Order: sequence, then C-alpha cells, then structure tokens
Amino acid sequence: MKRWNHIDPATTLIPFVIIFLLCLSFVVNPTGSTAALGVIRNFLGDELGVYYLAVGLAIFGVSLYIAFSRYGQIVLGKPGDKPQYNFFTWGSMMFTSGLAADILFYSFCEWILYANEPHIAELGSVQDWSSTYPLFHWGPIVWSFYATLAACFGFMLHVRGCHKQKYSEACRAILGDRTDRLPGKLIDILAVIALIAGTATTFSLATPLLSRAISTLLGFADSKWLTIAILLIICLIYTVSVMRGMRGVKFLAEICMYVFFALLIYVFVLGGEARYIVETGFTAIGNLMQNFIGLSTWTDALRTSSFPQNWTIFYWAYWLVWCVAAPFFMGGISRGRTVKQVILGAYIFGLGSTFISFITLGNYSLGLQVFGRLDIMGIYAAGGNLYETIMEIIATLPMPQIVLVLLITSMVAFYATSFDSITLVASAYSYRKLAGRVGTDENDSDAPEEEGEQAEASNGMKLFWAILLIMLPIALLFSESSMNNLQTVSIIAAFPVGIVILLIIASFLKDAKRHLDGQDS
Repeated sequence: MKRWNHIDPATTLIPFVIIFLLCLSFVVNPTGSTAALGVIRNFLGDELGVYYLAVGLAIFGVSLYIAFSRYGQIVLGKPGDKPQYNFFTWGSMMFTSGLAADILFYSFCEWILYANEPHIAELGSVQDWSSTYPLFHWGPIVWSFYATLAACFGFMLHVRGCHKQKYSEACRAILGDRTDRLPGKLIDILAVIALIAGTATTFSLATPLLSRAISTLLGFADSKWLTIAILLIICLIYTVSVMRGMRGVKFLAEICMYVFFALLIYVFVLGGEARYIVETGFTAIGNLMQNFIGLSTWTDALRTSSFPQNWTIFYWAYWLVWCVAAPFFMGGISRGRTVKQVILGAYIFGLGSTFISFITLGNYSLGLQVFGRLDIMGIYAAGGNLYETIMEIIATLPMPQIVLVLLITSMVAFYATSFDSITLVASAYSYRKLAGRVGTDENDSDAPEEEGEQAEASNGMKLFWAILLIMLPIALLFSESSMNNLQTVSIIAAFPVGIVILLIIASFLKDAKRHLDGQDS
C-alpha cells in the first residue's frame, strides 16, 4: 500500500477520465460534439491564429538567444559530470523521441497536399514551393519547441535536482508556492490530456500506411483487424523495451536510425533521381532561408486562401501538444552537456535528419510527377487515398519488396522508440516525487529516497501507460469522426499549452540567471 501512496491521482486518473468522457461523447453524440469542437477550433485558429504564429516565432528566437548567450554555457549537472551517452546514441534518442513513424508517411506525400493549394500558385511553381513548405512545417520552428524545452527541463532535472518531474515544476521560479496548489495541478492535468490526445492521433494517422505496406508485401487484404494486430505488436515491442529501462530505449533508437537511413540511401541511390533530389532540396532550403520570416508571419488577413489557418497554424498547434513528453525525455538524457549543446544538438540531429527525410523521399516522389514517370496527382485525385498513393510510389523503385521491408521495420522502430520515451515520461508524471531522473541509466547516488518518494516509476505503472497509450488508437479505428474530434481536442489544448511553455521559458531564464549570479559571486 505504501507504493500506492506515492501516486499522484490528479495526473493519473483525472486526465484518463476526461479523455474517456470525450471519446464517449464522440460515440454517443458525434454530430453535436463535432459541431461544438469545430466552433472552438475555428475560433482559436481563425480569430486568434496569430497567437500560434507569434508563439512559434518567439520560441525560435529565444532558442538562439539562450544557446549563444551566457545561459548556453550552463552544464546540465554537477561540476565534473560527463555526458551519459556517446554523441551518436544521444543524437539518435533526441531524434527518434521527437518524431514517430508519421515522418515517413508525410515525407512521401506532403508535397501532394500542397500541390493544388491556390496559395502555391500565387507564390510560383509547384516545383519550388511544394518542396519548400514541408521543410518549413517540419523545420526550425518545430524543433525550436523541442530544443528550448529540453534545455529548460534538463536544467530543472540536473542542475536543480528536482524530484517532481512535471510540467508545473518547471514553472516554480515564477509560480512559487502556487506550483503545489491549484494552478500547478491544472498545468499538469492539461499536460497529460494533451499527451494522450496527441499520441493517440499520431498512431491513428500513420498506422494505416504500415498496415497497407504489410498487406502489400505479404499479399493479403488490408483491414482494421490487421491494423489492430500491428498496434498490439508495436505495443508489445515498446513495452518490453521500456521494462528494460534505458538499455532497451538506446538499443531501439540506434536500430531505428540505421534502418531509417538505409531506406533513404536505397531510394536516393537506386531511385534514379539523385541529381533531381539534391538540386530540388538545395533550392528548397535556399527558398526557406530567403522567405523564413515572411512564411512565419503570414496570416492571410484577407482570407484569400486560408492557407496559414489550414496548415501553418494547425502544425504549430499540433507540435505544441507534442512538446509535453519529448522535450522532458531529451532533457533527461542530456546530463553532462551544456545548454548550448542540447539546443544545437536538437537542431543538428532532429532538424538535419528531418530535412534529409523530406528531401529524399518527398523529392523522389515529386520527381516522378514532374518527369511524367507516374501521375501521382491523378492517382490521388481518383482515389483520395494517400496510403494507396504511397504504395504506387514505392512500386516504381527497383525491388520494391526491399523498400517495403525497410519501411515497415523503420516505422515499427520509430513507433517503439518514440513511445518508449513517452511511456517513461508519463510514468514519471504519475508520481508525486521520484528520486531517479527520466533518461538516466541508474538513479543518482546523491539523491536518496525520502519519505513519500520512490526511486523510479514501477514496472506496473509503466505497463499501465504502455497499455493506455495503445488502447485509445485502437478504439479510434472504429470511428473516423472520433479520431478527427480528438485531433481537434489536441489543437484546442495547444492554446493553453503555448502559454505554459512561455511560462516555463521565463521561469528558466529567471532561475538560470540566479544560478549564474550565484556562481559569479
């Protein structure tokens, strides 16, 4: 019974009950719930959309300021602490914890979603802009969310030695004692709700591609039951891995990187479009650099196309929701590194790997269209199915069965590694205090277990979260409107999450200044 006394019911049961009631309302009254959520989402995205754009650009600017100011020299740990992991292992975990298998899905097909947008025609050619916008929407601003918060959480965990591994605790420098009262509880409940909603929709969006790839490779019919079986297998893999602690997470992250880059090299070398891929990617990066501020601040005030409302604001909101778990894990694995190394490392590994993925896979498929090798736009227009369209793209490669094997393996590895990190963070959220740190191989020797505090999340708690994270996506497979509604919930949740993130950054700056001033004196 003593172990149960360590559990925080506010961040364990309340978010679960709220998400369950929301899903129940989607099933019982789908029309009414969809209409109500749609009104709220449209208000936040259309009337207050500039808020999301401003938050995104501000966090990107702050990330660079923190990295290259005196704050960047702070070592995340005690004097003499060395990095826990080698550079490749650390970078692999930084990248794979931040993105799930949806990066492969969108890398192949995102340009297709932009190609018929009126705004692309206003800007210029499909060739130039449908290859640029994926880099923008998955680029510097998105990774600045992760990089900045990873530094903030790393400071909280390794410099301040905080045992309350929660979102609210990162706000203590400003909230003070209110962190332990209602404001802090509300922040933590919001964070867990956003975490559950965000992970559920990510599973639901990309898993059908994995299911289609397996059915194509093995030659049998695709179905929801196959998708459910795949989800259960993924759950088994990341559950076994997370039970092994960081050893399992490290192993999966490294395997994921090897298979991921094997897929990219295969497409690049054997796809026959290497020159086009490189040149289009080079142009897209230059286009992004030249127009970055304009893309980041364009609101379409006259609503001639509503492109930023439909895409940019949607993406910023979705990534803000994902910031609940991934940066906590990134900060946890960064003991012994400086704040500057954490921020720039997130950009080097995260942004660099993301760009390589979109440039290689996206420009290969775009090249098929522009050179007339495959009418991708026609295939998509005829069926409206992106998963089937991607299968047609893969079929143009030599020995497509090898590509399918690499795609399936890398998607499973991506899911397993990202949800390993989420499970570890969510498990830590469920306790009032933990002596251990998220992302460490073993507990700190100088962090004794106190009354009401245990060393690390129990395997039972890890199992609870591992199962919970997979149950909701399975349930959503039977109701398309429920999935869309839950995605809308995550977008709505991003509005207050953005405010909390700004509060965390302000708290870090205040606390870090006090820390540096103390060192100077």
